[in-house]
Amino acid sequence: MENDKYATLKAEVQEIIDLIAAKNAKEANNKLVDVSEQLDDLLDTSDEDEDLVEISKYQVLLNQLYQKIVALNGQI
Repeated sequence: MENDKYATLKAEVQEIIDLIAAKNAKEANNKLVDVSEQLDDLLDTSDEDEDLVEISKYQVLLNQLYQKIVALNGQI
């Protein structure tokens, strides 16, 4: 089950990347908000160091993707 939640997160992050590549900033931002909420829920329920490290990696990645979305909005 541990791998399932991270596999799901990975797929959803890939969707955000695909939406950014398609220059669909609005949908990318909406998806990013959903994934951020999922990460917050995981963070609230996790107490294992391995989980916290993995969650922090996704948080950093989402922050970088958010910057890309903001830059994409500036180009429109």
